[in-house]
Amino acid sequence: MGVHQKIDRVAHRHIVNRVPKKAGFPSIHDVLHFEGTNGPDGIKRKSPGRDEPWHYIDPTKPEDRAIVDMINDHIFNMATAFKEKNNQRAAFEAAWMAHAIVDGLTPAHHYPLDEKIEELWGKPQEQRLTIRDKNIIRGSTRRDTISKNWEYWGARGVFTNHFMFELGVATTIAPHRLDDTSPTKEEFSRVENEGFEAIYFDILHRIADMHMYDEFSKLGWTRQLARETRDVLIPEIIKAVTLAWYQAVIMAKQPK
Repeated sequence: MGVHQKIDRVAHRHIVNRVPKKAGFPSIHDVLHFEGTNGPDGIKRKSPGRDEPWHYIDPTKPEDRAIVDMINDHIFNMATAFKEKNNQRAAFEAAWMAHAIVDGLTPAHHYPLDEKIEELWGKPQEQRLTIRDKNIIRGSTRRDTISKNWEYWGARGVFTNHFMFELGVATTIAPHRLDDTSPTKEEFSRVENEGFEAIYFDILHRIADMHMYDEFSKLGWTRQLARETRDVLIPEIIKAVTLAWYQAVIMAKQPK
């Protein structure tokens, strides 16, 4: 729905205003090439379950680090691409890193979807290897099949709820340029001193403490949620993407 692309564009404006041209940051055109069909969501359509990025995190579980480790890998790889002057690889890492950050900070991605999938399908999400298997739950009886598919796909179902929340986010930010979302000098300095991971967890917990997805699940899309999305959620996410990219620029300056 264009949310990832819009966030990338805004964060890109912020980062190019912060780092010198000689840093070799890829153009926004090159970054956006690796979104959509060439991005993580494209993998889900092309090869379900096979090397499919899983961008969910439980903010209440410190041991749930899969997406954080993924982001750290992208930062390292992007820094390496800068050192090697590999613009295409830098653009790829920038786009996929941003996608993981955005998803991981979006409240709909804090829902334990993997557990729900295993409950309904009777197997882990990575074992759903075909489009048909991802879209149709096979129950023990016809009644069980209908019941489980309705629980996932029906009105207020697990996936429907997820989709409608993200649609609300997309609709809310569509008319806004979001230019006043750049990290502060202090936040850039914090990346230099502490690294991105600590900042990511701080932002993650600030967003989780707002309980936006819980409110949406109970009341639907409200004016309060729209305000929080516009004034807090999306600005925090844009800052996170900008600061992660900045971390890669900093690491590229370090000696091998």
